[in-house]
Amino acid sequence: MADMHATSRRPHLVAWAWGGLLVLLVAAGAYALSGVGARGDTAGVLRPDDPQVVNMGARIYTQHCAACHGTRGEGQPDWRERGPDGLMRAPPHDESGHTWHHPDAQLVAITKHGLAKLIRQPDYQTHMPVYDGVLSDPEIIAVLSWIKAQWPKEIRARHDELNAQHHTSPGG
Repeated sequence: MADMHATSRRPHLVAWAWGGLLVLLVAAGAYALSGVGARGDTAGVLRPDDPQVVNMGARIYTQHCAACHGTRGEGQPDWRERGPDGLMRAPPHDESGHTWHHPDAQLVAITKHGLAKLIRQPDYQTHMPVYDGVLSDPEIIAVLSWIKAQWPKEIRARHDELNAQHHTSPGG
């Protein structure tokens, strides 16, 4: 019985391992590929304390993001599992998800250019649209600012620390 239980958990461990690898690949490639971040102008650019930016971001989020990521950023149920179509479900953008584990430049790059480009796997399929040409950089920053404005104070502080580390790291 113990062997059967271990075997049933193996796909979850493999999924977590692939997820971790994916995060590392994105982290390595996002800065170089983001275009905007290469000039150093997306590290710490989110403006969660600016009501005008956050209000604009809320409107855009409702129009472009809420259908998949939820009205409050709660994501889809079982977001760590692949859906019936074999693609990953939309993750939450609240404190329970991994969005706040990524620096601003990476979040902008993922939103603007898509994950496939950032991980240099053009055949990688996802439901997440590429917003380059759909939303301007200020609109993308507004959406991400609204998302960050929803996080608890402690999570926002940790994200600010992550941005500071990313901005001062070699190549960052």
